[in-house]
Amino acid sequence: MSHQEHQDKAPARLNFAVLTVSDSRDESTDESGRTIMAMLAERGHGLVGYRIVPDEPELIRKAIGEWLAREDLQAVVVNGGTGVSPRDRTVEAVEPLLDRRLPGFGEIFRWLSYQEIGPAAMLSRALAGTARGKAVYCLPGSTAGCRLAMERLILPVTGHFWAMLHPEPRSSGQP
Repeated sequence: MSHQEHQDKAPARLNFAVLTVSDSRDESTDESGRTIMAMLAERGHGLVGYRIVPDEPELIRKAIGEWLAREDLQAVVVNGGTGVSPRDRTVEAVEPLLDRRLPGFGEIFRWLSYQEIGPAAMLSRALAGTARGKAVYCLPGSTAGCRLAMERLILPVTGHFWAMLHPEPRSSGQP
C-alpha cells in the first residue's frame, strides 16, 4: 500500500490526552497546554484528558499510565521537562513506558527548531514512540516549540500513525 493510500485510510479524528509537566504552571498559566488543546480541537480531534503535574517521574508515569489503559484514547501529548536542566525528567519518566521509540521525531523536531532558534535546538530531548498501541509524544514546554511540533509533525501524520499501529486484518488469501 502506498503512503497516500495509508493516509487516505487514516482516521480523521482521534482522542488525545494532554499532560503538562511543570513545577510552576497551573491551568491559568499553561499556555502550551492550551495551545495544544486548541490545535487538536481545530482539527476535530477529541480531548479525553488534561492534567498538570510537577516534574516528578512517578507522577508523570502515573498520569500517562492511567491514560494508556483507556480504550477510548489513541494518543498522549506531554509538554515540558524535555530540556537538560536538573529538573527536566520527562524523558526519563516516559522512556520506560515506550514499546518503540521513533527517533525520527526528535531528529526532525530539532532540525525544524534549529531553523527557528539556532543551535539551542540541540538542547531539546523531544521524543515520540508507541506504548500499548498508542502514540506518545514528548514536547518542550515552550509554546512555540509545542506549536511547531503540533503543526509540522503531529497533526499531519497522527491519523496515519494510528492506522499503522492498527492495520486492518489481512484476509486469509493475502500473504
